[in-house]
Amino acid sequence: MSAPASKPHEIVERALGLSTADGCVVIADEHSTANLRWAGNALTTNGVTRGRTLTVIATVDGKEGTASGVVSRSAVTTDELEPLVRAAEAAARGAGPAEDAQPLVSSVPTSPDFTDAPAETSSAVFADFAPALGEAFARARAGGRELYGFANHELVSTYLGTSTGLRLRYDQPNGTLELNAKSPDRTRSAWAGRATRDFKDVDPAALDAELAVRLGWAERRIELPAGRYETLLPPTAVADLLIYQLWSASGRDAAEGRTVFSKPGGGTRVGEKLTDLPLTLRSDPDEPGLECAPFVIAHSSGGDQSVFDNGLPAPATEWVSAGVLNRLTTTRHSAGLTGLPVAPALGNLILDGGEDRSLQEMVASTERGLLLTCLWYIREVDPATLLLTGLTRDGVYLVENGEVTGEVNNFRFNESPVGLLGRATEAGRTEKTLPREWSDWFTRAAMPALRVPDFNMSSVSQGV
Repeated sequence: MSAPASKPHEIVERALGLSTADGCVVIADEHSTANLRWAGNALTTNGVTRGRTLTVIATVDGKEGTASGVVSRSAVTTDELEPLVRAAEAAARGAGPAEDAQPLVSSVPTSPDFTDAPAETSSAVFADFAPALGEAFARARAGGRELYGFANHELVSTYLGTSTGLRLRYDQPNGTLELNAKSPDRTRSAWAGRATRDFKDVDPAALDAELAVRLGWAERRIELPAGRYETLLPPTAVADLLIYQLWSASGRDAAEGRTVFSKPGGGTRVGEKLTDLPLTLRSDPDEPGLECAPFVIAHSSGGDQSVFDNGLPAPATEWVSAGVLNRLTTTRHSAGLTGLPVAPALGNLILDGGEDRSLQEMVASTERGLLLTCLWYIREVDPATLLLTGLTRDGVYLVENGEVTGEVNNFRFNESPVGLLGRATEAGRTEKTLPREWSDWFTRAAMPALRVPDFNMSSVSQGV
């Protein structure tokens, strides 16, 4: 068997040259990862991986319309390249006309680094982080707590070529750090997480100090019943809820009356005020520290993405502008169906427009309420209202007269992020955050803490 082609831009060109379809899109994703794991104040494993995934999208014109076929494979060798292209063509010829068919994108300037070697990560990304983590282990051990967690860094270089002449490339770094501190008897647990591009802006000592405070709060245990409570949602929890809102913001689904963004009687709620707070929910490929691909990369069609839109520019977009619903996600096809502007989904999400107040300052002005750490196991209950359910985790704290007075039991919640925006009475300072629930799929977020006067804790949970 022959070896994998060494240069991704060359394999893209070869695949395009082999194509006999009416149209062709080739996406080469070069992956490299490095990771560390630890438990009980000691490193346990580490590793580095490399890989390539090649996706070929063939389009075939017919009397009834254009069909598409998509085939993806990993570790493709030069001998396997032509069979992969032929498989995509066969899939297209065997399929019916694609509903989302559009002319392939053209006239986008070539990326100047298209022929450069892919970016790669390595264990060197942890050169400063790993010693600092070791020092945090020593402090935690001396303080009677145990640290568990992992750090992962990934670099994906994506090369996109089309039969219409597009030659685009984007390098996406993505780093996550999750750290749990536990009491030796495992009855108390606290969590902190960070998203990073290069691990130069994360401080294990600061995170350990934060977790030590939270474990101290948990020394006093208070049982509370289910009910509605004034609740402070930290940025990570806000991110998890609003990312799900973005994923549910399909313009077509809204126009067809299937979502929370559908207007009674027909149409969408674009132009409607969602919150009295002057909040703006936006995505921007050039957002400092949260940079993401400025063009569409679609390995399949469905929902709010289309393989025919590959390479389409994806500019900065305000989904909610000063409290008003401004955009819903659309492809070129769904924009034509709905009359909405073309608005591709992007790989980051920012909510700003709140006050310049930290979460600690918001706690200090709370008479009585709950302070959450994070959410998990979030699931949709009702798409018509975007009602979600999920659980709190790793620390729910009671705030009384501006101070945290103890830890309370966990809860199951039932809330809609759209409803929460409408009822929120305060938003704090926007800061980069790691969405805990969705960190396997979406990490580039910046959110403020939110104060919700009547967050619905629907039942008590026995989780830690």
